[in-house]
Amino acid sequence: MAKILYAASTFGHLKSFHLPYLKELLAQGHEIHAMGAGDPAGLPDGIETVEMPFEKKMTSFGNWKCALQVRKWVRRQSYDLVCVHTSLAAFFVRLGILLSGKRPWVINTVHGYLFDENTPWKKKTILLAAEKLVRPVTNVVAVMNQQDQQIAEKYRLFRDRLVFLDGMGIDASRFAQTPQTIEQVQALRHAYQLSPEDFVMVCAAEFSERKNQAFLIHALQHLKEEGIPCRLILVGEGEQFERIKSLAVQLTVRKETRFPGFTRELAPYFYLADVSVSASRIEGLPFQIMEAMFCGLPVIASRVKGHEDLVEPGVNGFLYDFNDQDAFCQAVKTLYQDRQLCRQMGEAGRQKVQKYRLEQVLAENMRKLFSE
Repeated sequence: MAKILYAASTFGHLKSFHLPYLKELLAQGHEIHAMGAGDPAGLPDGIETVEMPFEKKMTSFGNWKCALQVRKWVRRQSYDLVCVHTSLAAFFVRLGILLSGKRPWVINTVHGYLFDENTPWKKKTILLAAEKLVRPVTNVVAVMNQQDQQIAEKYRLFRDRLVFLDGMGIDASRFAQTPQTIEQVQALRHAYQLSPEDFVMVCAAEFSERKNQAFLIHALQHLKEEGIPCRLILVGEGEQFERIKSLAVQLTVRKETRFPGFTRELAPYFYLADVSVSASRIEGLPFQIMEAMFCGLPVIASRVKGHEDLVEPGVNGFLYDFNDQDAFCQAVKTLYQDRQLCRQMGEAGRQKVQKYRLEQVLAENMRKLFSE
């Protein structure tokens, strides 16, 4: 049996996306250590937690101190396998391994490189240089979208293997349309004072510049001026939360916007909405889009990696060029004016997303990542 370190920027990320994998590895008899920042409560029993105070900015001095702590920890523990997730932790953990002199087998699961071919030259050069620096200790790179696969191949960001995954898996049981869910939807509709004419857009994401909620607020203002009765629900929290709320006030769309905060219970919001929207600059394979598709929502999303893998324009939604407000608003108006098309696209998305269900991908991902 192996001694495994499973690392991410936060324990919250591990709890949101990796519990089935951690449980499966424990069931196989491996010794598992989980590393991250935040509260580890909720991780499976039997896992030893290693609190590491990662900070959100890549340039933060504290993260370089974390790399030195990782170096000491890896030297002490002599891991057989290290699995890294999230761009920030993936880099600094691998940097610590590079400095340690130890060489465990390392799998970097890429939840979306923070650059692509359209990223400004300076930023792309720095981020690509970081990946190349830690390439000597990166045995396997696992990617989830076609553009990241092309990036990893083009720049050879792995030592031994490149693996393609169909995401980490959607837990379909969380999105069943149960009587309780229907009651929650009705309660939300009453609380939000929604009329049958209202066209409800939902976006569930961390409030950040990369997720670009400001674009959605500006688009909502434009739609309001054109007389389209849209409502926007922005689920989540993050460093941009208060700024986006202030922007909604400034643009006089605060009454049309709802900010429920963070919740893991997204099903009521998806079943309440007419369409899922995203304005992200860059993605991996976004859970919120797949989960919304599973709930039968069409998708209007920026034409970036990750979205392009999920949305087939004209079939299960629309893609628009990043920050193209006119194209976004036209897509909204098309679905608002043709509810039958909206339902047809939603059903097409529901069918397309079935291959990403947890029971479909878990066994295959375990084989691809851990069989060796």
